[in-house]
Amino acid sequence: MENSVYIAMSRQAALEREMDITANNLANVNTPSYKAEKLVFREFLVDTQRRAPGLSYVQDLGQYRVMDEGPIRQTGNPLDVAISGDGFFVVDTELGDRYTRHGRFQLDADGTLVTGTGEAVQGEAGPIVIPPGESDISIAADGVISGANGQLGQLRVVRFENTGELRRAANGMFTAQEEPVDVGNPKLVQGSLEDSNVEAVVELTKMMRISRDHKRVKTFLDQEDRRMRDMIDKLTRATA
Repeated sequence: MENSVYIAMSRQAALEREMDITANNLANVNTPSYKAEKLVFREFLVDTQRRAPGLSYVQDLGQYRVMDEGPIRQTGNPLDVAISGDGFFVVDTELGDRYTRHGRFQLDADGTLVTGTGEAVQGEAGPIVIPPGESDISIAADGVISGANGQLGQLRVVRFENTGELRRAANGMFTAQEEPVDVGNPKLVQGSLEDSNVEAVVELTKMMRISRDHKRVKTFLDQEDRRMRDMIDKLTRATA
């Protein structure tokens, strides 16, 4: 197989990977606090040991997460909490601490503040429990939760020096190898959620561009296939 075909196939593989990432972003455009992902490509040169320049391939280095804050949307639910700026909520799971910006919380049968999937949300002093019959729940910008009878706890908000090292876990949460640092003065918004930071129009435009590029590469490969078949046919007839 000729080098031109190998180069085109490297581009085609990269486009397919980029399409997968773009489609996943679009699928999560309405997922609260979802962070868009992008691919990182680079030119990979292969030395041909000749005077001519080396062969230039496309290399998919990996992907990274865009951690820009998404729009904050009011919901009116007193247990919905959005983080404005840096930070993550801490969630206690069976597999250890997990971190999330998805602040759609609720109370379980024991009055413990939990995520939508039932994991306890951590406060500065452990899980936060709302006593039965407590009313007028308010969550201040610094995470202090109060009711009609006084303060009930304070949400723990942490940050990481390198958010690029966070790994996705189930239910919109992340795992971390790095030890988190408590945010001293968080900015929380009660009755609101952070929306996805995916820009649907941008991703749709990207998807159309990828589709066009993929089609062009396929056309080139088809032309190369016909060219090589014609060459082999001519060589066969010439030596017959």
